[in-house]
Amino acid sequence: MSRATVNRICETFPGAEVSDPWGGGHDAWKVGGKMFACIGAVNEAVAVKCGSVEEAEHLNDLFGWPKAKYFHRSWVEIALDGGADEALLRHRLLVSYRTVRAGLPKKTQAALQPVPEA
Repeated sequence: MSRATVNRICETFPGAEVSDPWGGGHDAWKVGGKMFACIGAVNEAVAVKCGSVEEAEHLNDLFGWPKAKYFHRSWVEIALDGGADEALLRHRLLVSYRTVRAGLPKKTQAALQPVPEA
């Protein structure tokens, strides 16, 4: 997997936008102004939001994905050099997108296209 793979997947999600809020080469993917995925400038990994801290801990136990540095405990980091195959990476990005999107104001959600299927 690569940064390009993550970006290719994320750009298909309705309303998803990429920016570099801190400068230096981060790819921060947002929906409705809220981040759902972030690729760091230095290490080749993507941080994704989970539905809960318990889910993040479960993914750590199951796949060895650590808590994402500088993020809340409900975020995990997936290494792009073998941390997941493309199907699993796409699934986790979609779960993160859906989790963040569900927390947006109803008016903002209503303005977006339907959520893609898994």
